[in-house]
Amino acid sequence: MTPQDTSHLVALMQGLSNERKRFNAARNPQERELRAVWVRQLEKEVADEERFLGFAQIEMPEMTDEDLMAELMA
Repeated sequence: MTPQDTSHLVALMQGLSNERKRFNAARNPQERELRAVWVRQLEKEVADEERFLGFAQIEMPEMTDEDLMAELMA
């Protein structure tokens, strides 16, 4: 099995990280609103690329700390 080229996914994730930083640094409501749209679009692009590559979303069960310790000790 050949490894998949994930360079596009990595670039999308870097862009998303950068845009989130810009969103957090936005100074007025109009800029925040615009950047929020860009962040959502980039999140969608990342999710689409992950689906394209066949990466499944891992569903983590809700567990309390006590439940987790009990499972680890079993």
